[in-house]
Amino acid sequence: MDSIHNTLKNVASKFALNGEFIDGEPYGSGHINDTYAVSIKQSDQTARYIFQRINHEIFKNPVALVENITRVTRHIHNKLEQDNTSDIDRCTLTLIPTIEGDNILIDTDGLYWRAYIFIENAKTYDIIESTDQAYQAARAFGQFQCQLADLPSPRLHETIPNFHHTRSRFDALLKAADIDCCERVASAQEELAFAKDHESVVDVLLDLQASGDLPERITHNDTKLNNVMIDDDTGEGICVIDLDTVMPGIALYDFGDMVRTATNTGAEDELDLSKISMDIGMFEALTLGYLSAAGSMLVPKEIEYLPFSGKLIALETGLRFLTDYLQGDVYFKTHRERHNLDRCRTQFKLVQSIEDQKKVMQQIVATTTDTLINN
Repeated sequence: MDSIHNTLKNVASKFALNGEFIDGEPYGSGHINDTYAVSIKQSDQTARYIFQRINHEIFKNPVALVENITRVTRHIHNKLEQDNTSDIDRCTLTLIPTIEGDNILIDTDGLYWRAYIFIENAKTYDIIESTDQAYQAARAFGQFQCQLADLPSPRLHETIPNFHHTRSRFDALLKAADIDCCERVASAQEELAFAKDHESVVDVLLDLQASGDLPERITHNDTKLNNVMIDDDTGEGICVIDLDTVMPGIALYDFGDMVRTATNTGAEDELDLSKISMDIGMFEALTLGYLSAAGSMLVPKEIEYLPFSGKLIALETGLRFLTDYLQGDVYFKTHRERHNLDRCRTQFKLVQSIEDQKKVMQQIVATTTDTLINN
């Protein structure tokens, strides 16, 4: 702890915090970056900040990443100012510059740091507890997309190229199965067959984008509930956080990942697959929240493919888990034998449940659209 304290104290001295370092401790449940809550004494009061050490093994170009975040947060900040929004620093992340005026710090060890204003009286939730939380998260992510719809050029950097390019994910699986470096293919025959049976799914949104039916948007690409700050008093989703994967994409990727994470009735690595299904009530809440914020921005094809998007992202995630299993668990952290294979199975079971409820999902989207947009 002494080394962490000293490191944070040294980092704090490089940012324009206008105060004296008191202490800092690990914060949150993120698995990629190292995150700390840091207290700074300023005059007669204490202010808190979030310090993050960026994982440059995952994000190969941290400078470009922070450039994206700088542009996105400034754009949202300006929009909130124009709307006379109060407490703007609670409604969007606010980067703290270094003493030299940069938004990223490279320390003497070559590690990359950034600092944000701490959003008080709000928290994130790792496990979704109600349809209202689903509604609030979806509304926040929909509003986030709308706020960035008119971000001026140039195009944002792709912090992880081909992140949601499902064809690439599918082809990577086939390559891993062909090489079979860990001799695991024999234990995943049923899952490989499921993936191959769904090959026609992987190109659907990519083809629609190529034909011009789906526009390129600025998307978050990690739309879990715990990436929205929920106000302690009102229960409202007030701020979208974790902007590392904000980059050009398809709006449906964000909605699809919300469906994948918020509607699953079981854990991501549940062994009892009878516990895995798509909760239609959660889907309805997501649809209402998202369309209430983003519906007027979306083109017809984006609305039409909302039910499909959850199926696609669940399939894609299953492909990634299965690929990692065949490659020897080199990407996702595992805690037991065949952990990634178990994760793959839950995603594929979710795909089946979404397929079984396709017509009901389509009706929910149609009814919600008529209520919110066409009336």
